[in-house]
Amino acid sequence: MEKIATLHIEKLPEGVYLATSDDIPGLVAQGRTIAETLEIARDVARKLMEAQNERPNHAG
Repeated sequence: MEKIATLHIEKLPEGVYLATSDDIPGLVAQGRTIAETLEIARDVARKLMEAQNERPNHAG
């Protein structure tokens, strides 16, 4: 299942693009083009969400 998250993409002075998201804490992706950055961000988001689902819930 795909989820929708807002990404913030900015071009860095080095000429690469950086993507972050307020919707997915910890998501940081960098690529040479916007398309590459989006692809990397999608992969990072998937891995972060999988890791979060694997973590046991510790209700306090």
